[in-house]
Amino acid sequence: MTTPSTARPPVPPFSRRSAVEKVRLAEDGWNSRDPEKVALAYSEDSRWRNRAEFVTGRDAIVALLSRKWARELEYRLIKEVWAHSDDHIAVRFAYEWRDDSGQWYRSYGNENWQFDADGLMRARHASINDLPIQESDRLYHWPLGRRPDDHPGLTELGL
Repeated sequence: MTTPSTARPPVPPFSRRSAVEKVRLAEDGWNSRDPEKVALAYSEDSRWRNRAEFVTGRDAIVALLSRKWARELEYRLIKEVWAHSDDHIAVRFAYEWRDDSGQWYRSYGNENWQFDADGLMRARHASINDLPIQESDRLYHWPLGRRPDDHPGLTELGL
């Protein structure tokens, strides 16, 4: 049952509009690079496959994201809805980041999400590939944090 203290709107069943909103909220959260804040969007027992790592629960999610953002510097992400159903959303994404040696990457991926009735994600399956790029090939130049509303999305960027 959805309660004001646990609900993370929009909640299932998803329309195209609410799926797009849910994806943008997730993008905004991840662009904050705040593992504790991001983890609140997931159920207490959320199950993840992230690349070749499998984790369960918010504490494990916080640990994974902390390691990720310690390694992936200047992280900027764009997500886009690929498909949706009542309680599932499929997402494609690309993000840019650099490592501590200054090498830039664009990471491409797909995620499959499943939500509980409160709008918390209970399952996330992510497949991700990293492409080394030159700094001059970067496409994401907004200040760290939320992507500006007028910045092109993946489709507009040809990604």
